[in-house]
Amino acid sequence: MSIDLISVTKSFGSHKALNGVSLSIEEGTFFVVLGPSGCGKSTLLRAIAGLEPIDAGEISLDGERVAADRFHLPPEDRQVGVVFQSYALWPHMSVGSNVAFPLETAGEKRGTVSARVAECLETVALTPFKNRKPAELSGGQRQRVALARCLAQGAGTVLMDEPLANLDPHLRNAMEEELAAFHKASGATTLFITHDQREAMALADRVAVMWDGEILQADDPDTLYRRPASKRVAGFIGRSTLVPATVEAADGPRAQVSFAGLSIDVECRPGTAPGEATLLIRPEHVVLATGTEGFGATVERTIYRGGHWEVFVTVDGSGQSLLMTLNRKAMPGDRLRLDILRGWVLPGE
Repeated sequence: MSIDLISVTKSFGSHKALNGVSLSIEEGTFFVVLGPSGCGKSTLLRAIAGLEPIDAGEISLDGERVAADRFHLPPEDRQVGVVFQSYALWPHMSVGSNVAFPLETAGEKRGTVSARVAECLETVALTPFKNRKPAELSGGQRQRVALARCLAQGAGTVLMDEPLANLDPHLRNAMEEELAAFHKASGATTLFITHDQREAMALADRVAVMWDGEILQADDPDTLYRRPASKRVAGFIGRSTLVPATVEAADGPRAQVSFAGLSIDVECRPGTAPGEATLLIRPEHVVLATGTEGFGATVERTIYRGGHWEVFVTVDGSGQSLLMTLNRKAMPGDRLRLDILRGWVLPGE
């Protein structure tokens, strides 16, 4: 199913958990809503699932309106499956019985149930575990049972509310690969809620950054990282340095900017005007210069990140700090000659 939200609002008392949220999610997309705790992510998911009525706006699934002013289609009629942090499996039932449960509750014939369970277990690679109880499975396998149950009930859309939050880092990495495989095999439209940006960037076709009940930006991961639409998005996505700069000239997608006594060519949004601006510089875009080129800087401190170091430097004569990465250790006080490969002029706010 496709998912469309138009100006959706939901309040709890005086707090607006959803403040005019508009989104369009194409059929078959793995769409991630990313934001800090309390920003409204889970309320958004619950509104789409029908677990939370909205105050205003409109929600449509596959072109059919399911929520609007004084209209609320019950969750059981929306053909969406929800996977929460807790797997919500029946501990006394086998894997097969857990997957079959929504079909049996709907009154499906035994043969239909058996065939559908087999198909769904095959999709999530759990056929050999059909007769096991949830207690005999790993956390990742239990998550896959919950996914299979969503498919079994005919869900054209799968909604996941931080499903990896309770897993240890090693298992979380493995489950990311399994979720990607599940999405590819099932073709279901997937809405995934998380506060973990690394998780979001690894899984998503598109990511929406949410903050205080509003969507700040929705884009593919690369665009979100390279060309954020605001300081808030730039600060939330990845590591970066935001520096005050002056746009000297701009032509289409390129601009000549000056900061800290330097002048560099960077990317910008078409229509960017000369004047004061904020420049985004990612750590990997600050590199060691060749020969005598570039500018001088002094290492202030370093942090080892496993395989590389994050290095904080100060540009000579300006006091401006920059963050870069090096694949060798640098010590405070070391002198470096650096170059900046690219940057992004943030749109005016």
